[in-house]
Amino acid sequence: MKVKKIVSVILALALVLALAACGGSKTSTTTAPAEPEKIKIGVMQFGEFSALINAYEGFVAGLEEEGFVNGENIEITYLSAAADTANCPTIADTLLNNGSNLIFAIATPSVACIKEKTTDVPVIFTAVTDPVGSGLVASNDAPGANITGTSDMNPVEEQINLLVELLPEAKTVAVMYCSSETNSAAQYELAKAQIEKLGMTCVQKTISAIDEAKSAVESLKGQVDAIYIPTDNTLADGMNIVAAAANDCGLPTVCAEPGEVQAGGLITYGINYFELGKQSAKMAAEVLKADDPIAVTSKMAVQVQTENFETALNQATVDALGIEVPQSILDRATIY
Repeated sequence: MKVKKIVSVILALALVLALAACGGSKTSTTTAPAEPEKIKIGVMQFGEFSALINAYEGFVAGLEEEGFVNGENIEITYLSAAADTANCPTIADTLLNNGSNLIFAIATPSVACIKEKTTDVPVIFTAVTDPVGSGLVASNDAPGANITGTSDMNPVEEQINLLVELLPEAKTVAVMYCSSETNSAAQYELAKAQIEKLGMTCVQKTISAIDEAKSAVESLKGQVDAIYIPTDNTLADGMNIVAAAANDCGLPTVCAEPGEVQAGGLITYGINYFELGKQSAKMAAEVLKADDPIAVTSKMAVQVQTENFETALNQATVDALGIEVPQSILDRATIY
């Protein structure tokens, strides 16, 4: 049922109850009015690592700012795939069978799955780096169907520049990511271009699963001066493993976002996923208020974060690696 129709039903029910109260006999039994039907929002989150959790929490906070409060006028059903794509189809079916009026899909695997399941329910996504390249929308300016949202495209050039500011003597940089993630592959090309532009050598290092991460990092010891990690779901989910191996090998890690720094990575200049979630919520609110939610969704451009980036630094990792951090970085960094 469309949101506008839900509102109409609620108003009609209130009018009927009011007329019944005025025209009934003194002996009639007064019944409590039925609770208004809540708008159902399904949340399909791919994994339980910090970036995605922060995006969800920001989404809920953003909805409240727009007047949609869970338990009052909306009902949120939250399900996580635990970073396993095999769980996604069941989650999508559950949310659709539950009668969701809108689905919030967090991370590319979630969106790719829900895209195969429905064209009738509006979908707002977040934490998708390359919506067009991943085949989720026709174009960022005009998605063209029932799916749109916010991209977490990294400030890749700025992150590579930060690496050089921190490690001016670096000559060789590895870009490490999961080979099955198209978003990561796109970021690899951007990182490679910037690394080579700055006169360094780029080494591509891919894994197919997180249990390969430790040995992959160890194979880079003595071969590279630092590791760059883009927004990659597999590595983000196992960042503590990656960071521990890198620190043991004496390899600095420049990460995609602050949550990975908190998990042991060295440094980042990254997206604030809580704010990205709030940005997504504003888009969702516009869709929920529309007479024709699908039409609005199809014309709503994909948005990116243009502010609220954070420079984050892990002090324990700095100490473990024995790195002297320039004052220019310390002056602007959040220290974890």
